[in-house]
Amino acid sequence: MFDLVALREAAAFIHQHVPPTPQRAWPLLAERVGCTLWVKHENHAPTGAFKVRGGLVYVRSLLAAGKPPRGLVTATRGNHGQSMALAASQAGVPLVIVVPEGNSKEKNAAMRALGAELVEHGVDFDVAREEAARLADELGYDMVPSFHPELVRGVATYALELFEAVADLDCVYVPIGMGSGICGLIQARNLLGLKTEIVGVVSSAADAYAQSFEQGRIVTTATADTFADGMACRVPHPDAFALVREHAARIVRVTDSEVAAAMRIYHETTHNTAEGAGAAALAALLQERERQAGKRVAVVLSGANVDRERYAQVLAGTEKS
Repeated sequence: MFDLVALREAAAFIHQHVPPTPQRAWPLLAERVGCTLWVKHENHAPTGAFKVRGGLVYVRSLLAAGKPPRGLVTATRGNHGQSMALAASQAGVPLVIVVPEGNSKEKNAAMRALGAELVEHGVDFDVAREEAARLADELGYDMVPSFHPELVRGVATYALELFEAVADLDCVYVPIGMGSGICGLIQARNLLGLKTEIVGVVSSAADAYAQSFEQGRIVTTATADTFADGMACRVPHPDAFALVREHAARIVRVTDSEVAAAMRIYHETTHNTAEGAGAAALAALLQERERQAGKRVAVVLSGANVDRERYAQVLAGTEKS
């Protein structure tokens, strides 16, 4: 996919736009989980999520090809879209983003504020992705995939920061949406020659990657009904699945209730905001706290982009899926 030299080059480029995010060991949080724990704070990135890294590297690669695209189209639940909107606006390239109907109002507003044209279509991400491909063909724009080596190279820079800042990690938990986050983590771990276990996390209501991992083949699901929209995937990407299948230790399912509890714990112990997918890694660690007792563990807090109304419900313990 890419080598260590290419990853370090991407990190140098990213750091011109995105300062390295911190990895912090919070004592009160460590008491809750019973192990030495670091949180990789991708919620501190400029768009509130790790995806910003991938968009910048991907758009740079398009411009380096010599002929700027007429325009771009992509599908998203929000964080990938914000990433692409920021990168496209900096490059002066028009961008159309397709989101499912009923998508996060605040993520939609953020994408529009970054200069993207927003189209709402379909019941979920996978239907929105089909519409995005149709629009790209109609407009003569380039379709931006949800998974691509340059997107992965960009987001893998967060993993490089983590592994170079914290030595001898036994395990890292990371949420899975379309797969760029976990694949970037796996690739960085492999390139650095580390033995750290990588554990993927999915919603129990959107567990296509978990089913695929267990059965050794791509499995799709009929629905992905979780409020953790960053994990609402019904159709795993073949390239991402191949890497996860070969190199991840396991995939853990977490319920919406467990995710909500982890969001509250982040607030109580660190006063950090975590969106649903952002809290999923901590939820999985809490499930496996006995397994990780006394070990050196990290969790990826991948994003903070949760609507105010939803977050208020979560903090009050009155959330519904």
